[in-house]
Amino acid sequence: MRMDFESQVSPSVMASLAVIGVIAFAPCVLAEGMPAQTLKVDAGSFRCIRQMTPVRHFYVDNLTGQIDATLAAANAKSGAIYPPGSVVQLVPTEAMVKREKGFNPATGDWEFFDLDVSESATRIRARGFAEVNNRFAKNCFACHVPARDPWDFICESGHGCEPIPIDHTMTGALQRSDPRCGPAAAQAGDQWALWKLRAIVVVAWVRGLF
Repeated sequence: MRMDFESQVSPSVMASLAVIGVIAFAPCVLAEGMPAQTLKVDAGSFRCIRQMTPVRHFYVDNLTGQIDATLAAANAKSGAIYPPGSVVQLVPTEAMVKREKGFNPATGDWEFFDLDVSESATRIRARGFAEVNNRFAKNCFACHVPARDPWDFICESGHGCEPIPIDHTMTGALQRSDPRCGPAAAQAGDQWALWKLRAIVVVAWVRGLF
């Protein structure tokens, strides 16, 4: 004979069981359903590029303090997913920031930034995804897509990205002349490299007019 459990238990006992069930189940709900904490990223998140940690020809940082995890991803020979809070910069005026999980799955949760830098401050010119372009009028996200797997969208030689029209002498000169760092730490050839870079930017700008 089928027994109706609820009919055999008093209302007060049923209420107690319901409370226990909610308490027991709540941690699972929080663990699986709670959204990741939103990472605050503003102009103050970006500092002198040479105060960040160098990795080969670029620099990394982590806004949550987990720099060791970011470095582990940057140095993984077979590629790795960067942890939230990671900042990757090749030059002072461009940055990628790894946002909280689920922020934008299409970009691997990376947000792209176009920056203006001066002795006193950093200013965000543009931020986002497909709408952010570099100074050569190239779309940042489109440039990084070929390096999606297994490099987590980080472009380096051999990662599949289209080569940019500047070399390491130019990017190094830009890094050493970041005005937020104080006096430039110039090396031989930096002035000529920066002159060539300005010429390339002007040509790209003129071409964009036609």
